[in-house]
Amino acid sequence: MSSTQFNAGETHGKTQAKTEQLVDSCKDAANTARDRSAQAADQSAGFLQQTGEQVKSMAQGAIDGVKNTLGVGDNNTKK
Repeated sequence: MSSTQFNAGETHGKTQAKTEQLVDSCKDAANTARDRSAQAADQSAGFLQQTGEQVKSMAQGAIDGVKNTLGVGDNNTKK
């Protein structure tokens, strides 16, 4: 085997190893991004659920206020 062939094989081997390292690094980055995205989605779902409950409560309070103002509410006490 000549020196040129040896150098070419060595270079090919180093290139292949670097390529594998790069692919592994990309896979790790993709997995990290996927995990962070899932965590963000869970947090968003909880926030939206909580906000929905607050809006529902506020709307019910407004309805009760209008009913009481019109005298048709359950909390209407006649004197």
